[in-house]
Amino acid sequence: MIERREISDLTPQYPIGAMSKQTGCNIETIRYYERVGLLPQPARTEGGHRMYGGGHLKRLAFIKRARELGFTVQEIRALLSLAEDEHPCGEASQVAASHLADVRAKIAALKSIEAVLEGTLSKCDDNRWPECPLIEALFGATSLNPV
Repeated sequence: MIERREISDLTPQYPIGAMSKQTGCNIETIRYYERVGLLPQPARTEGGHRMYGGGHLKRLAFIKRARELGFTVQEIRALLSLAEDEHPCGEASQVAASHLADVRAKIAALKSIEAVLEGTLSKCDDNRWPECPLIEALFGATSLNPV
């Protein structure tokens, strides 16, 4: 179980390169997460270099996993906020349920695209057409309905 103090530990320990290496997250992406407010601003050395704490590292790993699951920046912001609450599960479940509905809608759209492409490509397979059915369909000369 994540302890709230672990998430809020911003004691400078890691330069940005170490954060990148430990999480597999690109340095520019880390800076982006700072700009959009998913990561708190880190301390800076006298030379202006960023120094991150353990809380930054935990948050960054969380963000990376959430992005891999397709959560948006806004959803991640909400989930990070909930991580600091006493009983976050109910609201976190709502965020995840909404995201799952979006994922299912995208899957349905992709299945439709798959059917259209499969139908169009099947016309190409028999090589009996003088023109390419795929190219004709993309130009709008023929229907994109699967056959």
